[in-house]
Amino acid sequence: MTRASYYKASKDETLPKDIGTSVPSEREVRFAWETFVTSDQSGRVRPGPVRADILESWQRSMELGVDAGILGSRKISDENEISLRRKRNADLRRAASAAFKRLEPHLSDAKSILILADDQGVIIDAIGDESVLDDGQEIHLEIGGHWDEKAVGTNGIGTALKTGKPIYVHAAEHFVEGVQAWTCAGAPIRNPFDNSLIGVVDLSGPPDIFRRHNVALVLAAAREIEIALAEQQRQDRTQLLEAFLQSKYSHGDNSVLLLDRNGRIMFRRGIDDTTLPASEKLLVGSKLLPDLESFSENDLPALLPPHLEAQGLERLIFDNTYRGAALFLSSEMPETRSRRDVLSIQPRRNVPEDTIEIIGASPKMLEAIELAERAAKVNVSVLIQGETGVGKELFARLIHSRLGRADAPYVPVNCAAISGDLIGAELFGYVDGAFTGAVRGGRAGKFEQADGGLLCLDEIGDMPIELQPYLLRALEQRAIYRMGDDKRRPVDVRLVTMTNRDLRLEIDKGTFRRDLFYRIGVITIEVPPLRERGSDILSLIEHFSAHFADQIGRPRMSFADDTTDLLLGYSWPGNVRELRNTVQRIYLVGSGPVVKIRDLPPELRDDFDEPEADSLQSILNGNSGDLESIEASAIRRTIQAEKGNLTRVAAVLGISRPTLYRKMRQYRIERG
Repeated sequence: MTRASYYKASKDETLPKDIGTSVPSEREVRFAWETFVTSDQSGRVRPGPVRADILESWQRSMELGVDAGILGSRKISDENEISLRRKRNADLRRAASAAFKRLEPHLSDAKSILILADDQGVIIDAIGDESVLDDGQEIHLEIGGHWDEKAVGTNGIGTALKTGKPIYVHAAEHFVEGVQAWTCAGAPIRNPFDNSLIGVVDLSGPPDIFRRHNVALVLAAAREIEIALAEQQRQDRTQLLEAFLQSKYSHGDNSVLLLDRNGRIMFRRGIDDTTLPASEKLLVGSKLLPDLESFSENDLPALLPPHLEAQGLERLIFDNTYRGAALFLSSEMPETRSRRDVLSIQPRRNVPEDTIEIIGASPKMLEAIELAERAAKVNVSVLIQGETGVGKELFARLIHSRLGRADAPYVPVNCAAISGDLIGAELFGYVDGAFTGAVRGGRAGKFEQADGGLLCLDEIGDMPIELQPYLLRALEQRAIYRMGDDKRRPVDVRLVTMTNRDLRLEIDKGTFRRDLFYRIGVITIEVPPLRERGSDILSLIEHFSAHFADQIGRPRMSFADDTTDLLLGYSWPGNVRELRNTVQRIYLVGSGPVVKIRDLPPELRDDFDEPEADSLQSILNGNSGDLESIEASAIRRTIQAEKGNLTRVAAVLGISRPTLYRKMRQYRIERG
């Protein structure tokens, strides 16, 4: 086996490009700095031992007129201004709190401090070693300190803000002499909503704490903060949508924008290029208006873009809390979408498949759809979470359909369906002779097949823990190595992962890597279970009813009121897949034009705890509407019947023991 040769170490392109190179001596860097700041033609100086990013920052600092001889940065003197700045960044500070709390116990022993700065380089939070915090006050490395490059030249906070990249600045690499007794590593924090730069997380301390991998630490912290921000925003959008749908304004055909309290667009309906000429300025995430409490409705004409006319602004309340507002826009163009609860995805080029339709208008479903469409516009990894049968793969296809290339590959991989020994070869490919049984001439893996398109890894939680570091490396380097080969192969792949597991619990159990979770979950889409989607159930019944009536060739059936009530009250453990199978079964075996309760499968008609409805024989006779429910129930019942003897269970079910173990993990079935 030559797995080790495939995973050949190489540079991490998300970190500074020279992080793996030898570090020049501090004496060499200091001499170069002195030459640079004292030269009359500093713009032409090319000090050999100085890294390119640092030299470019020195040049910017010189052009900005920063005094290299000052003792430190400056601090905002007005305490009210500092307080307002921290309040304005409350969401960022709240998102950072968990990461800071987790790291704080480790900072004292490391003689380090962890700093959070806003989008202008002003420090809004700082924790860590008390003595280092005290020393930092001498150079204003404290709350209220201003560390933009304009203020203090090259430094971990300001230079990360300016370049948008993680960076470390060590000792004499700082432009200002008074800061050269420090070392720092900074990583930018981006708003998951629009990818804008909103702050920096920085690790600082005396020079002896310097480690190049400090950059990796702050980069992981930045990603954790971004994920927490995304979760906050998801909750805010959900509450805003619920406030709107519960209001008297949600019905009707108006073009409407839902704005949060800060005037930022969170959702839009009935707005596209054909309805409103200014639609490009009305993208989700854009800040359209000032804080909503700072103006009246009479001010709207002056605040809105030209050619945009508002019909009204209604403020929205949910749970007795002001959530935002609905802005209704005037448009004389007809609505182009006949059904607001249907989103169509056209078949892929040269692929024989039907048009995919995503059905739903519930708040959580609308939020998931909007988030998927926005995620497709930025090149980030997306994690889709949801129970079995909710339709996670439809959201992967939605993202793929919005990539802007008709011929972009779409490559799905089910990690649970491939053995741990083969998944590396399946993902990354192999060369001739890499292992026994390898195809002559080698074979490209799924990453190479998906180059220029989308790679969808289903059941990512089932990926073996020993393989996860190599997936992480491939994502960060945007390149792969085939098994048995040391040739670097660049790939341009948009990654979408899916799971029905809680990966945070898997992290706690040690079966999933925390750093991989942060890497694949830059944007996380929660697909709601069917039981939380309300009247979407009726829309789905109508959709599947029309589909199977046409497919089977029989007239459309109607549903009796008591049947509809039962379907609405059922918990749907198999979600949309179970509902689809239920409607298909009705059209296959139903007798009359009206669907009565007696036409439904037993598990819908009867109480779930009734022995006959839940018996193994009943399930195996096909009374369940969901194949995975049948399989999971059969395994549970057989384990119970065989008193936990898994060898006998596998024999009774006619499967191998490894297959039984895999399915027990998949359905979270315990031996007892």
